[in-house]
Amino acid sequence: MTGKAETQKTPPQPGEWTECDVIILGAGIGGSITGAILARQGADVVLVDAGQHPRFAVGESQNPQLVEWLHILAVRYDVPELKHLLDIKAVTKHIGAHHGRKQSFGFVRHVPNREPDPGEATMFVIPKMLTEASHMFRQDTDTYYFNVAAKYGCTLRQNWRATDLDFDDEGVTVTGQNGEVFRAKYLIDASGFRSPLAQKFDLRDKPTRIRHHARSMFTHYVGIKPYDDVCGYPDALRPPAESPFHGGTLHHLIERGWFWIIPFDNYKNSRNPVCSVGLTFDERLYPQPKDKTPDEEFQHYLDMYPAVKRQFEGARRVREWISTPDRIQYSSKQTVGDRWCLMSHAAGFVDPLYSRGLSNTFEVVDALCYRVLDALRDGDFSAERFAYVERLEQGLLTYNDMIVDSSYIAFSHFRLWNAVFRVWACFTTPATMRQIQARQEYELTGDDQHFRNMEKAPYPGLWWPDSHAFKHLLDVTHETCMKYEAGEIDGDKAADIVFQAINDCESVNTPFGWKDGEDHRFYRATTPTMIKFMWWASTNGPKEMRDLGRSMLKGVAKSAVRGKKVS
Repeated sequence: MTGKAETQKTPPQPGEWTECDVIILGAGIGGSITGAILARQGADVVLVDAGQHPRFAVGESQNPQLVEWLHILAVRYDVPELKHLLDIKAVTKHIGAHHGRKQSFGFVRHVPNREPDPGEATMFVIPKMLTEASHMFRQDTDTYYFNVAAKYGCTLRQNWRATDLDFDDEGVTVTGQNGEVFRAKYLIDASGFRSPLAQKFDLRDKPTRIRHHARSMFTHYVGIKPYDDVCGYPDALRPPAESPFHGGTLHHLIERGWFWIIPFDNYKNSRNPVCSVGLTFDERLYPQPKDKTPDEEFQHYLDMYPAVKRQFEGARRVREWISTPDRIQYSSKQTVGDRWCLMSHAAGFVDPLYSRGLSNTFEVVDALCYRVLDALRDGDFSAERFAYVERLEQGLLTYNDMIVDSSYIAFSHFRLWNAVFRVWACFTTPATMRQIQARQEYELTGDDQHFRNMEKAPYPGLWWPDSHAFKHLLDVTHETCMKYEAGEIDGDKAADIVFQAINDCESVNTPFGWKDGEDHRFYRATTPTMIKFMWWASTNGPKEMRDLGRSMLKGVAKSAVRGKKVS
C-alpha cells in the first residue's frame, strides 16, 4: 500500500471525549491485526476489548488461503510481523514454541459402537510448493498481535465494554462502562456474536438465513494419543507415511457432526503438550442434555466411538468446557453502513469445518482496510464506498453454508462424503494460486491495482470467485445433497451425480487425481505432481485455468529475470 492516511488529530475536549480516526470493538486476532494495519498506515486507532489478553480462543487451524491472505496483508500494508504466521518455523521463532504444524486435513468416518472402516478415510495434504500451515495456540498469537497493534500506535483498552454507540453525520461517539468516551470517524465492530453494533441497529437475521445447523463444545486436553498409534489400520490403508493423521487437523466424522483434534505438540520444536478438542454436531439430532455435565456428555459420545475413545485414554482436560446449548449459526441482513462495518464473525458464522473462519476474516480485513484509509483521505465514509465489503461478507456466509451443509448431510454416506470432499478440496489450490499471483505482481511492480482487480470476480466469497465452473459444481453438489436429505434420491444416486459433475467439470485438475476412481482417498501433491499440475493448468486446462496458470508462471519468470525472490 503506497502512501499513508492523512489524518488531522484534534486535541481531546476535556471532560467530553478523546478523538480518533477509527475505533475497533474487539481485540481478538482480527481486530488487533486490523488496528495494526490502519495504525501502520498513519491512522489514529483506538482498539478496545471487553476482556483481556492472554485468553483462550478457538479458530486454531489454518488453511492455505488464510496463510496467503496474511502474506498479502504483510506486503500490501507494510506490516512485516504478519509474516511470522506464514509457516511453523516462523511462528516458533517469533511468537514461541507453543504451536503445531498443519500438514493436512484428515477425515475419518465413524458409526456408533463399531470400529471404523479403514477404507472410509480421506485426506488432503497441503502442497508445500504453495503454502505451509500451522496450528495456532491462540492465547499466544492473539496476545502477540495485540502488542503489535500497540507497537504501531494504537490506543488500547482492555476490560473496556462499550455501553453506548451514537452515530451522526460527522462521526460516532462510543461510551464505555467506565464513562470514558471516544469520538471516531469510523467504527469497526470485530467483537463477534455479541456485537454491540448488531444489537443497536437490530442487524441479525431472525431467523438466520444459514441453512446449516450445529451446536458445539470444546476445550483443551493434554495426553491425547496420535490417531496413527491407536487406529490399528493396515499399512496399506493408512495415509502416506510422510503425512500421518497426527501431522494435521483430524476430523472424526459422525452422523451430522464431527470431533476435531488439533495438536500443538506435533512439531519437533514445540514445547506445548496441549491438544485442542471439540465436538460440533446438529442440535436437532443431539440436543444438549439437561442432566449431564459437559464432561459426562462428551464421555457419552466417546463411549459410542471406540477408536476415538482410544485417543483419549489417560488424557486430561486442562480448561473448562465451553458448551453452547443452541445452534451457533447466525447472519446479518446488513454488514456495512454509513461510518460502520460489522467485520467477519460480528457479521455471521457457519461452522469451524474446513478452517475457513480466519481465512474469511482476513479476506474481509484486506477489502476493508484500504477503503477505510481512502475514506480518511477524502472524508467519504458512506455505505456505498464499502458496498463490496457487504457483498463479500454475505457471499462468504452463503458459499461456506453450502459446502458445510452438503458435508454434514454427506457424513452419513461415505461415497457421497468422498464426492463432497473432492468438491471442497479440488479448488483449494487454484484459489490459493490466484492470491499468490496477485501478490507476485504487486511485489514486482508496487501497483496496488493488482489486489483491487481481485475484487472484479463474479462470485465474491467463493474460494475461487472467478470460476463459473466451480460455482456450477458447488450448486450441483448442494442441490444433490439436499435431495438426498429430503429422501428424493438415495445416497448412491447422490454420490453418482456429484462424481459425474466432478468428471464433467473441465476446471477440476487431473494431475492431483481428483477424477480418479473412488479408491483414491489420500491426496498428497509432491513437487513432481505440482509441476505436472502447473503444466496442465498452463497448457491443457480450460481458459479460466490457463489464464491463472500462465499468469502465475509469468510472475515467477519476471521475478527471476529481475533478480527478485518472490515466494
